[in-house]
Amino acid sequence: MSSDNVSPSPNTRRSNRDWWPNRLDVDFLKQNARDPGPLDEDFDYAEAFQELDLDEVKADIEEVITTPKEWWPADYDHYGPFMIRMAWHSAGTYRAYDGRGGAAGGRQRFAPISSWPDNANLDKARRLLWPVKQKYGRSLSWADLIILAGNVAVESMGFRTFGFAGGREDDFEPDEAVDWGPEKEFEMQQRFDKAGEIQEGLGASVMGLIYVNPEGPDGQPDPMASAENIRQTFSRMAMDDTQTAALIAGGHTFGKVHGANSTEEAHGPEPEAAPIENMGLGWQSGEEAAEEGVTTSGIEGPWTSSPTDWDMGYVDNLLEYEWEPEKGPGGAWQWTPKEGEDVESAPDAQNPDREVTPMMLTTDIALKRDPEYREIMETFQENPMEFGMAFAKAWYKLTHRDMGPPERFLGPEVPEETMIWQDPIPDADYDPIGEEEIAELKTEILDSELSTQQLVKTAWASASTYRDSDKRGGANGARIRLEPQRSWQVNEPTELETVLETYEGIQAEFNDSRSDGTRVSIADLIVLGGNAAIEQAAADAGYDVEVPFEPGRTDAAAEQTDTESFEALKPEADGFRNYIKDGLDRRAEEILVDEADLLDLTPEEMTVLVGGMRALGATYQNSDLGVLTDRPGTLTNDFFVNLLSMDTEWQQSPESDQVYDGYDRRTGEHKWRGTRADLIFGSHDELRAIAEAYAADDDEKMFVEDFVDAWSKVMKLDRFDLE
Repeated sequence: MSSDNVSPSPNTRRSNRDWWPNRLDVDFLKQNARDPGPLDEDFDYAEAFQELDLDEVKADIEEVITTPKEWWPADYDHYGPFMIRMAWHSAGTYRAYDGRGGAAGGRQRFAPISSWPDNANLDKARRLLWPVKQKYGRSLSWADLIILAGNVAVESMGFRTFGFAGGREDDFEPDEAVDWGPEKEFEMQQRFDKAGEIQEGLGASVMGLIYVNPEGPDGQPDPMASAENIRQTFSRMAMDDTQTAALIAGGHTFGKVHGANSTEEAHGPEPEAAPIENMGLGWQSGEEAAEEGVTTSGIEGPWTSSPTDWDMGYVDNLLEYEWEPEKGPGGAWQWTPKEGEDVESAPDAQNPDREVTPMMLTTDIALKRDPEYREIMETFQENPMEFGMAFAKAWYKLTHRDMGPPERFLGPEVPEETMIWQDPIPDADYDPIGEEEIAELKTEILDSELSTQQLVKTAWASASTYRDSDKRGGANGARIRLEPQRSWQVNEPTELETVLETYEGIQAEFNDSRSDGTRVSIADLIVLGGNAAIEQAAADAGYDVEVPFEPGRTDAAAEQTDTESFEALKPEADGFRNYIKDGLDRRAEEILVDEADLLDLTPEEMTVLVGGMRALGATYQNSDLGVLTDRPGTLTNDFFVNLLSMDTEWQQSPESDQVYDGYDRRTGEHKWRGTRADLIFGSHDELRAIAEAYAADDDEKMFVEDFVDAWSKVMKLDRFDLE
């Protein structure tokens, strides 16, 4: 019996989220507490990858690409264009807003991405590569293999890539933290505001597509409207107009689109909806549809006369001929040469004795109709070498954007050049400070006029920009000294200026006094200052602790900083400092959990950090929000004790739906103020359980030690040089 005929169990489990859909989801933070995969805990993927013979791996991929299989057709007897699409769609989910998506983790293997309409039949591309993955096992992740296969594909068709870097470890479950959009159905778009802007935080314009509808917005062949969508979606992944045009033109130089059939049988269910006997394969066409050809996008035809060769065919065809819209055999809008336009024919993908006429997508015509894109395309046509280099660098950026700094890049094909989008940090040309100097500098920092709150907030502001999603941000580089971070409202620019001036004075005096080559960076001083303040605050509470400190950070220069790109790291709220931007329409606790996930924190680490920051009084503008203690600046568990006390009754404040006032139940006297990012630790069952552990009379020491551990983790999240 087919699995389609098996009824679901009447006892199908409903989750807490089903019962209470507005319940704060903290489950994805638990992913940060464990490695869900089957590999050994001490397995070092970087070391294993470095031992591979990359030339041998590429030769094996080349053999797959050029050896057609009976179970899946190879266009032009070559799977190269297929592999390019797979790699592109793996990397192309990246979005600059939160660094999520991208090729890391090989998450194209998991729902929902594996079953998006735009990824139809890419499950077959990965199955074609399975023998290569099986051969190299844990030494070659799916995440690296997918991108490497795209590189081998373009190289096998005559293009010279800019380089390849390995180092992407595999995930073994989807990233549950990603919000892909509000729609409840694929290929719908309910993400545009009245001004035509895509909802903040999202990248693609349509649910289930990587970027835009190739037929045009709303399925209509409107090139100018398509150009607007293209510019917006590609900018969401930090691509400028030249990079965008190069990627589209370069990618469409190869292969074809598939829309040979318009019948209902052209597509079977996607992998997540396919019957169990399909073994994870989706989009299984009926026999009749399969005989007519593969249907993927519903658009049919190649772009050029030589779909498996790198040449100028796409650029020339687009610019030199006139095109008009028509419905293709798959029932979708595409563009065909106007009558009288003699575009060179291409061989049929499956029958070389048959010729077909090239086509264009609405998104292609957009590059011709939009003035800025057209100027770029004409430049490419006049300068083929410039086009080739633009595509090579844009492809490299596309496929490596989420890997972080260059020191994480592995393998013999890593380019020597470091790009600005890699957030370069200079190597130290001096000796880092040692234990004696660390102690000396701590004393000098604590003897300065800087407060505990200033020291802690500056260190947190510097380090907490880190995003584990794309390994950007962090304290290394001390970019809090530079624009745009120096002027962010959340960083309290006027107070920050005072702190930085003090650190610069300490740095100058220390460095000028050393004749042994030892120097200290502002980046190290910022972290060291936060650590020293915490040690002092713990001592004031009666606990002798030492916050681990690893010197070696250096200071980035303004010319090493992509100012526009770094704006994506600016927080709209920071629950750890109890900062809420005016007019925020999201619940503060949701943003707090999201921030904690980007910092790779567990629920316990998030909880103890909030409690500690509140005890230290390290709030935005030194407000009393969440500072539930009579001794701010002392590292106690007072936040949890007072938050959970039944002596206090909480009421929403008339000034904001994010702010609450706490009143003494007996006297009615106003005692505390807090935000949703505070009260959630008493309201949410799982977070309350953690808070109760830290509030216990005999567990304050545990709280202090756990805070130090979590703080230290955040301070060195970006220290890839220590791994």
